[in-house]
Formats: sequence, C-alpha cells, structure tokens
Amino acid sequence: MSELTYWVLKFGFLALLWVFVFGVVYALRSDLFGQRVRRVVAQAREEQVSGRPAATPAGPSTRAARSGTESEARRLVVTDGPKAGLELELPEEELTIGRSADSGLVIRDDFTSSHHARLLHWPTGWVIQDLDSTNGTFLDGVRVHAPTPVPLRTPITIGTSTFELRG
Repeated sequence: MSELTYWVLKFGFLALLWVFVFGVVYALRSDLFGQRVRRVVAQAREEQVSGRPAATPAGPSTRAARSGTESEARRLVVTDGPKAGLELELPEEELTIGRSADSGLVIRDDFTSSHHARLLHWPTGWVIQDLDSTNGTFLDGVRVHAPTPVPLRTPITIGTSTFELRG
C-alpha cells in the first residue's frame, strides 16, 4: 500500500471518528437541555389576538370533542407510577414534566427525558405537548405528535407514570 493511501485512510478514519463524537454530544445535549419550541407560543398568541384557533391540533381522542369542560381543570393527579396519589395545583400558564430538577412535575425513571413534555393553558383549555422525547407522551393510549387538547380525566402517560387533569 502506498504512503498516500495510508494517509488518506488515516485522515478519513479520523474525520469519521470526529463526526461520531459530535453526534453523541448533540444527542446528549438534546436529552439534557431539550429543544426550544417557539412555534407553540406564537400560535397561542395568534389565537388570543384573533379569537379563533390558528390551526386545529391533531388529537388522538374523540373525547376532546365531546367534553367541553377541559378549561375547568385546576389540578393534576398522578394515578399510576412511583408518585401515585400526588396532586398538584395547575399553574396559570404551563407545567413542564420531566426528569430535570427545574421541571414542575419531576418524574425520575429511565423512560422519561429531562424535559419530556409540557402542559400549556391555551384560551381553549389545557393542551399537552411532547418536547421531542425519546419514548413519547401518550394521551389516552395514543402517542402525541402535536399540541393536543386534554379533556378532564383522560390518562396521560409519560414513562411509567400516568396522570390526569381534574376539576
């Protein structure tokens, strides 16, 4: 093998190694700090100004259409998991859920991301938003891909914990 081929292979392998290292660092950074989601806030402001929804979020459950009481939710009740029985008063605007200590609801298990999901209070009621978590957020057994309205007493599952909104 010529010396030129040896040097090309050597630097090619080194470049591939650095691509792998940067990929791992990016994945760790995304898991630890989450990703910023600004589009939802802009949509909520547009809804407040115009008085009508900017776009209808995709919802997995037909119970959201039947139930007009989702804006009456005042507390979050953990129904299953390590913190079963815990009740939290819902904040005015949003509640972050995840493993991170700065989350409003801290869930410590291997299936929950640092910043896993967020409950947002929109003029139309409470919605759940998955923050690009690895294992997903489930509303009534269906994975959430977009901000989705949460009716009262509908199970939300994150990792090994299940909770619901109550009046």
